[in-house]
Amino acid sequence: MRIHRKIAHMRRILAALLGVGITLGAAPPAAAQWPDRPIRILVAFPPGASTDVLVRALGQALTPAFGQPVVVENRPGAGGNIATVAVRRAAPDGYTLLAHSVAYSVNPSLYRNAGYAAEDLAPIAMLAHTPNVITVNPTMMPVRSLAALLDAGRAQPFNYASSGTGTTTHLGMELLLRSLARIDAQHVPFGPAQAVTAVVAGQAPVASTSLPPALPMIRDGRIRAIAVTSAARDAALPDVPTVAEQGFPGFEALTWFALFAPHDTPAPIADRMNAAINAALATPALRERLDMMGFAPAPMSRDAFAIYLRAEVTKWAEVVRASGSTVD
Repeated sequence: MRIHRKIAHMRRILAALLGVGITLGAAPPAAAQWPDRPIRILVAFPPGASTDVLVRALGQALTPAFGQPVVVENRPGAGGNIATVAVRRAAPDGYTLLAHSVAYSVNPSLYRNAGYAAEDLAPIAMLAHTPNVITVNPTMMPVRSLAALLDAGRAQPFNYASSGTGTTTHLGMELLLRSLARIDAQHVPFGPAQAVTAVVAGQAPVASTSLPPALPMIRDGRIRAIAVTSAARDAALPDVPTVAEQGFPGFEALTWFALFAPHDTPAPIADRMNAAINAALATPALRERLDMMGFAPAPMSRDAFAIYLRAEVTKWAEVVRASGSTVD
């Protein structure tokens, strides 16, 4: 009888332990209930910048997927570092995200104190990429090719506007003009949209920006595109040759855009966000909208994005070191 009671008691203990194991293996309650309130995305750049335009279009597609509003808030400053630090300090609960560009991978090596290391945040989803485009004010700089621009620069050094210090629009231009073409051009940092406006207004004769903010002005003829920095011509500007085609084989400088979260965001929440974002990027309506704005959607898994990000951090650290650029 005692043996039977002991067996029954052991069975109850085993059942209890199995129950605990099942509970531990399941998603945490917070993850299971997520989201139960609005999700906030901090954009690292001003309104009208490529990151802002892209994320606002994506947010509209994600709202029905999550059943909660997706609120986009611009938090520009310090090349994107202000928004990045704010998200690094936020609760890792899936309700605060960072929308940033390739500058996320550049800034830790460019700034003396960026306020973060690239591994401080969790990579959630790659969104899209776009080539950079070199544009000119047709009146101030009446050239139609990269060769003509470089000849003009050798005769008389010019100023060029960019999307900001440390962006690929800046570093790529420094590589092209100073290292490859040996031209002493003067960099003038603006925001992405502001750099385009500066060329239209005649504040600078040349600009290097990501494609989306420049595309409407190019189509209107208010500025002239003379080169794109992608490996192949962009579908939005099929008649504009690449830098590589115009005498610099292998040249490429892309701007990409992505979402990040605080480091300890639960994996089930991060995985759900990644799946929803990738699904949204695959919808014909959003793809068509992004294509019209000059973005190429680039969905990938969280693991693939993490690998890509590490490679980008290494690559741009080498470019920053070679350029000698630094920001206090």
